[in-house]
Amino acid sequence: MSSVNEIRSAFLSYFEKHGHAVLPSSPLVPRNDPTLMFTNAGMVQFKNVFTGLETREPPRAATSQKCVRAGGKHNDLDNVGYTARHHTFFEMLGNFSFGDYFKEEAIYHSWNLVTKDFDINPDKLLVTVYADDDEAFDLWGKIAGLPDEKIIRIGTSDNFWAMGDTGPCGPCSEIFYDHGPSIPGGPPGSPDEDGDRFIEIWNLVFMQYEQVDADNRIALPKPSIDTGMGLERLAALLQGKHDNYDTDLFQSLIAASVDLTGVSAEGDAQASHRVIADHLRATSFLIADGVLPSNEGRGYVLRRIMRRAMRHAHLLGAKDPVLHRLVPALLREMGEAYPELDRARALISETLELEENRFKKMLDRGLGLLDDASKTLSDGDTFDGEVAFKLYDTYGFPLDLTQDALRSRAISVDTNAFDAAMERQRADARAAWAGSGDAGTDTVWFAVRDAHGASEFLGYDTLIAEGVLVAAVKDGAEVEALKPGEEGAVVVNQTPFYAESGGQQGDQGTIKQGDALFTVRDTVKRADGVFVHMGTVSGTPLKVGEPVDLAVDGVRRQAIRSNHSATHLLHEALRETLGDHVAQKGSLVAPDRLRFDFSHPKPIEADELSAIEDISNRMILQDSPVETRLMDVDSAIESGARALFGEKYGDEVRVVSMGDKPDGSTFSVELCGGTHVGRTGEIGLVRVVSEGAVAAGVRRVEALTGEAARAYLSDQDTRVKAIASRLKVTPDQALERVDALMEERRKLEREVAELKKQVALGGGGQQATAQEDVAGIAFSGRVLDGVSPKDLKGIADEMKRELGSGVVTLVATGEGKAAIVVGVTDDLTGSHSAVDLVRAGSAALGGKGGGGRPDMAQAGGPDASKAEAALEAVKSALAG
Repeated sequence: MSSVNEIRSAFLSYFEKHGHAVLPSSPLVPRNDPTLMFTNAGMVQFKNVFTGLETREPPRAATSQKCVRAGGKHNDLDNVGYTARHHTFFEMLGNFSFGDYFKEEAIYHSWNLVTKDFDINPDKLLVTVYADDDEAFDLWGKIAGLPDEKIIRIGTSDNFWAMGDTGPCGPCSEIFYDHGPSIPGGPPGSPDEDGDRFIEIWNLVFMQYEQVDADNRIALPKPSIDTGMGLERLAALLQGKHDNYDTDLFQSLIAASVDLTGVSAEGDAQASHRVIADHLRATSFLIADGVLPSNEGRGYVLRRIMRRAMRHAHLLGAKDPVLHRLVPALLREMGEAYPELDRARALISETLELEENRFKKMLDRGLGLLDDASKTLSDGDTFDGEVAFKLYDTYGFPLDLTQDALRSRAISVDTNAFDAAMERQRADARAAWAGSGDAGTDTVWFAVRDAHGASEFLGYDTLIAEGVLVAAVKDGAEVEALKPGEEGAVVVNQTPFYAESGGQQGDQGTIKQGDALFTVRDTVKRADGVFVHMGTVSGTPLKVGEPVDLAVDGVRRQAIRSNHSATHLLHEALRETLGDHVAQKGSLVAPDRLRFDFSHPKPIEADELSAIEDISNRMILQDSPVETRLMDVDSAIESGARALFGEKYGDEVRVVSMGDKPDGSTFSVELCGGTHVGRTGEIGLVRVVSEGAVAAGVRRVEALTGEAARAYLSDQDTRVKAIASRLKVTPDQALERVDALMEERRKLEREVAELKKQVALGGGGQQATAQEDVAGIAFSGRVLDGVSPKDLKGIADEMKRELGSGVVTLVATGEGKAAIVVGVTDDLTGSHSAVDLVRAGSAALGGKGGGGRPDMAQAGGPDASKAEAALEAVKSALAG
């Protein structure tokens, strides 16, 4: 028996030996087809190659593509667990030719692989072709030797594939396996074709036409091949099973579910175990590809899948969360083929546990309330939609669970009343928001959200994507198009552009639609989840309702990611160096720099700043992975994650971890919705360039990373070398030489000050007034030019000692201003205060006030020309 992993490997190896490039599966969130909610076929990643927008070398490829069909037009959710072949997640094996080989080689490879490598009995096989595809009919006879009765012509759209109303298209050819007459059902094309006897295992699409419009179809210059074979169906066949859930992979997952719940997979419990096994795969792969549970879009579909599995775990009697404990079993089965599962192991497990804990609380509470509200109803009655909305809005009990819980009692729900209550809530939210102080024109975004829902953010793991332009706004009003040269704002159903939040600046880049180019200068978030791209149109008009190509400025985003991750490292380094009182009080994450404010009562010393940089750069040099997990806020904070100031958190939060401490614990763990590097080494380097106060008890650090930090250090190095050159020393001697020069200057300044003091005391031609008698008191006053105001008190003290008893007044002038000092000997301070006298002098200089002690006071004024008048004013005050 071949295992699922062996079958996958054998398929890819076969085509690799025949010149095909084996490519990894594309993500479950399509990057190049905005019409799809999830990737649902192998050809999705090659859409642009088939349409001629891209070329690929070599021109042939093979993949095992992960697919999900649980939303949109491909929705198998309700059938999963109750049929043999329905899945929400499945793998599609495929080989592709892009204008290289065509029908003959495609048919050869399929027949050769199926009958020889996989050793399937050719007598059990039959094929279908499109009704008028004579070429394929003849090739099957020639290559496979099938008789005409085993080549069935089908004239319906089932055997003619089209990408859409226009574009590449072509006939199909399907391979069916006959399980024998013991199983009901007829061959394809017969009235009983829906039975399980004849099972399609492989579909070959011969892409040979282009549908120009509804009435015109032309031949493609380079016909191509697109094939798809369900791995689960093929595994069941090769393992001698008729039911996909009996294959080795599913049996391993079901066995793990049985082991955890203690309930055997028999009877009614069989379906529950199958649901759990299938949905475990879907949820784990979706989370690994960046989808997280929410109440809208892809996140809502994920939550529905998760809750369906959790409800079946509840039906099995599981008292504690089960799904997250099954992740190791899934990794054992599929982790080697899909390494993204292992990379996202923590995120998958924690997201499942978080959702299941929340679901159990909601389920127990909601079922109790539902029983109370419906106990008076009988079979055939209708449950009040208003009450159903209250259960949803107040207690988180979804409408579909209310309907499911009441279905067994044949009670329906008034969905019209439910919808009306929902609309009233939206209207109330719009009214409340419009009056909150935001610009009135922004209310337009609520209408956009009501019509199209919140934006799907794809930017955690991609910088390019396709989308559909769902709204354009100019001057506060919706428009059908933005014309060239016009500025406006646009919304796309899904976007890789990050909207400004948590200090991280919004992305810039381009949005293209044919010849129209919208240059995005900023991205912001409005109306609870609408990502608004602000910018200008050039080329041709940008039209609402048309597909667009989105591309984030990758260089700018990488710089932002480096700076954002560096803030986390610096934050923790500050705490380690300065203490646990450090908490972030604000931040800016821009492409050219980072800045954050934090609580700290005093300046950071040079050695502390050096330690902070050293710690951060050691974490960078570790090149450790930056990991993201999903947790509820309380659990995240209890686990040690730090919440950032000013960030608004929902019930579920992203927890970003990076760096390893010597004791094995994680260096930095923070709640953060921003974008980050994949490994700390991508930051390159962090350099703090400034530190200062912004408010009482709040400091600010600014820093550079990567190339900006390198350029800064290079510039600093150039400056040091230039300084050393002027000092005529080597760069490593420059500091010692500067210290020597500064000491020499201080010595000279002291000598100059002493000389000025001696000149002032000795007269030196600068004596403005000699000692004189003022009202019986000795008075000595002088105007000194070029003497520093700080030296005046020292000179005044010397003059008081020489005077013995009296009053000394000195006025120093310079640069148009003046400083005045009055000294009073101790024997006179009881009757004459230096403070009063200096204020009189200051007033004459045009100044106000003055202060000091009764024996010595100082003041100043803006008018040095009044120096003599100031001396006279002091004498007048002294004379009383």
